[in-house]
Amino acid sequence: MSRETTVQNISQVGIVAVIRADNGEILADVTEALVAGGVTAIEVTFTVPKAHKVLEYVADRFGDQIQLGAGTVLDAETARIAILAGAEFIVSPIVDIPTIELSHRYDKAMMPGALTPTEVVQAWQAGADVVKIFPSDLTGPGYLKALKGPLPQIRMMPTGGVNLNTAQAFLKAGACALGVGGSLVEKSAIASGNLDRIRDLAQQYVEIVRQFRAE
Repeated sequence: MSRETTVQNISQVGIVAVIRADNGEILADVTEALVAGGVTAIEVTFTVPKAHKVLEYVADRFGDQIQLGAGTVLDAETARIAILAGAEFIVSPIVDIPTIELSHRYDKAMMPGALTPTEVVQAWQAGADVVKIFPSDLTGPGYLKALKGPLPQIRMMPTGGVNLNTAQAFLKAGACALGVGGSLVEKSAIASGNLDRIRDLAQQYVEIVRQFRAE
């Protein structure tokens, strides 16, 4: 899958589920629930122990049913490990140019994290496919709207602070997609094995995106 196709698929769904789990089997079950709810863009963070093995497990199980990504990638070495394990897109909380270059060498989408206007432009000029606006829980939809004003050409994905109450406001502010973590993949639901809860939440987020775009 080319990086352009990956970005198009993620933008079409509008939601990237950011998942933290201890093993591939649990994460695969969570992924199945998310897919059932309509969320097919999955980001496995490298804060998870043996994250590369988790990626391999999920990639083998779901194949091209999903867009599988690796998050919290801080350097090119980790990006390469993630890509070889099956990641189609790489997400980072920072702008690291060697990581962008490495990802593009393998034709994988790269989403570096930035906050200030200068960082956002630097990320875009360095080749970012999407700029992750992070941490958006500190800034909110109004800040994203302020960034999009002078920078309408840059695709931005807020991560942090996105929940059922704020999702529509972030979309209205100009987000091409939303990075959603604990308010979608609830720790309590994972711990209790309540996959129906995760599926239902996924459906609610997908419906928010659908309704917004229908308007």
